[in-house]
Amino acid sequence: MMTRRAAVLVLAVLAAGPAGRAVAAEMSFASAPLVIVTATGRHRFRVEVAKTPAQMEQGLMFRRRLAPDSGMLFEFDAPTVARMWMHNTLIPLDMLFVDGSGRIVNIAANATPMSDAVIAAAAPVRAVVELPGGTAARLDAKPGDRVLSPFFGNLRQP
Repeated sequence: MMTRRAAVLVLAVLAAGPAGRAVAAEMSFASAPLVIVTATGRHRFRVEVAKTPAQMEQGLMFRRRLAPDSGMLFEFDAPTVARMWMHNTLIPLDMLFVDGSGRIVNIAANATPMSDAVIAAAAPVRAVVELPGGTAARLDAKPGDRVLSPFFGNLRQP
């Protein structure tokens, strides 16, 4: 089962000290549009996309801020019970666990920065969307709401 941040990377970055964190922060991610459809409407985001194991391990670690209309999409090759954590993540995040059809399975709201507690999907998912903490409540997002993305094939990339 793939985890977002492997212990090996964490130990390597910590051992490298500030220089290791600077290198980790420089990893580049492609971006893509993403729309979350809730009872309050269609909400547009531009998210960074984590596809490779290294990108998934890095995630949003060491970020000091995240724009309200941005986030990260973790794309899994096959359905998996995704397990996330907030180690070295400096800001609170909302995590939306999304199945292969683009439906939200469960939401972990305002995950605690720097926590090693495991945050897991309630069922197998194909993706996890991370957004600034409080976004899910602001959008009134609930399990069953839709996430539109080129990854799910339900949103065309401009």
